[in-house]
Amino acid sequence: MPQDPFDWIDAEHERRLAAGLVRTLRPRSADSSLIDLAGNDYLGLTRHPEVTAAAADAARRWGAGATGSRLVTGTTALHARLEESLADFCGFEAALVFSSGYAANLAAVTALCGPSTMSGVSPSVPLVVSDAGNHASLIDGCRLARAETAVVPHADPEAVRKTLEAHEGRALAVTDSVFSVDGDAAPLAALAEACREHGAALLVDDAHGLGVLGEGGRGAVHAAGLAGDADVVATVTLSKSLGSQGGAVLGPARVIRHLVSHARTFIFDTGLAPAAVGGALASLEVLRREPGRAARVRYVAGELHRRVTAAGLTAVRPDAAVVSVRAPSPEAAVRWAADCRTAGLAVGCFRPPSVPDGISRLRLTARADLTDRQIEEAADTVLRTAPAA
Repeated sequence: MPQDPFDWIDAEHERRLAAGLVRTLRPRSADSSLIDLAGNDYLGLTRHPEVTAAAADAARRWGAGATGSRLVTGTTALHARLEESLADFCGFEAALVFSSGYAANLAAVTALCGPSTMSGVSPSVPLVVSDAGNHASLIDGCRLARAETAVVPHADPEAVRKTLEAHEGRALAVTDSVFSVDGDAAPLAALAEACREHGAALLVDDAHGLGVLGEGGRGAVHAAGLAGDADVVATVTLSKSLGSQGGAVLGPARVIRHLVSHARTFIFDTGLAPAAVGGALASLEVLRREPGRAARVRYVAGELHRRVTAAGLTAVRPDAAVVSVRAPSPEAAVRWAADCRTAGLAVGCFRPPSVPDGISRLRLTARADLTDRQIEEAADTVLRTAPAA
């Protein structure tokens, strides 16, 4: 009998099951009563009436989908407005919207590292210097770029500097602004200084900084004084603080022009749905009008951290909206998250291989719309369900 080509999947599933690493989908209802510290709706805008109305209006006017890639029929006047608004709000010269933040990161890394396809001359192989704690989308971008990649210790500008010193030719340093696992912030100013000493560009994934850090939530790159600089490019997601869907690359106009012609996840992907574009635009307007939302989400994160650490749990001090609480094992983390859910609280659960250091965690994502009572309730639930050390 011919061999079953997928037998290996069953064996792999059993290994993951034994290690407590099986992932499952859990559909949520539209009217869930859980306090949500698992999602990334940092500013509480996903259900904001102005945002949902704008999304619905865009769908009625432009249709349910973009109908094609951005270079064919997938660019609407609404997309252009969002790009102008994002660039203006974040302090950059230009912006380009993608169907997801993941696609935006793949585009930025691959297009900025790829050789010229028109000159007929192969330039020197570019170097990508990547932080060890970077998000999977940046890691995949490095792999797809087929450039020389050097992974340096986490949040270490001196390691970046030394790596660049040993390389001749083009180079790009890539980093998250706020790292998604522990919620700590990158030393962006020092990284930019290290890059400039060696003529390297800096690419910052500001997914967890937009809406939370910087003046009125303009992001970590803006807070570091780097927004609009000629050698700095940022990526953002529209699915966290802006409560919508999609992503964008922000940077000098010539970089954005280059991506339009060279970024495969822009050229060959269907454009972002109009409803998501309209919702993101409305969220930006709410944030402009209510800049205090950014300060509120930082306060909520600080309160969650203060309460759980005061009771003896180990948690990383948050630089933005993510509060990472250590669990003793993958199995304990899964049980802890499940017990929290039973008690009315949704939390994130990070286990290997999602965490490269092998340390399992609960991830609490702060929200600006949580009341003081909900903050207290959430912290009490985490403490009451905590596994024995």
